[in-house]
Amino acid sequence: MLDHYTLRDTKTMLLAGVFAGGILVLGVSAQSTATAPAGSAQTAGLPAHYQPNHMARHAVAFYRAIWGVESLRVKSAESGEIIRFSYHVLDADKAKPLNDKKSEPFLIDPQAGVKLVVPSLEKVGQLRQSSTPEAGKSYWMAFSNPTRAVKPGDRVNVVIGQFRASGLVVE
Repeated sequence: MLDHYTLRDTKTMLLAGVFAGGILVLGVSAQSTATAPAGSAQTAGLPAHYQPNHMARHAVAFYRAIWGVESLRVKSAESGEIIRFSYHVLDADKAKPLNDKKSEPFLIDPQAGVKLVVPSLEKVGQLRQSSTPEAGKSYWMAFSNPTRAVKPGDRVNVVIGQFRASGLVVE
């Protein structure tokens, strides 16, 4: 049985440990935000590989000017078994190749050494939107990731016909 002094010492040690842990966490958080440039993935205090990457201005301008799209995002869904690629259309004519049924989309993860495809379900068809794009709307497609080889934080490339988006970070 614990006596009064042992119990008090145990509580004091636990309290000191919690306090020290809080200082350590605050110190690490303060350090990571102090060393990270403004607008970087580290500003939220989370590891960079779990933050959406913000594309360089020239890349954003390229996708807007050449393909008529913006807000390219790749996100893990359904416990990692689906990787969803989405984009927002600015110019419907330029974005048509992304929704072309004849172009088979791929998601390539060079680090994992995998090439994912959009699955085709018997009663539903391909898990992608292939209607004529309209300006101001967002579109998506889902890539099958049954082995969960592609993980949040991985840098991937999305290829749809001549369209290629490189270095997108999986959220």
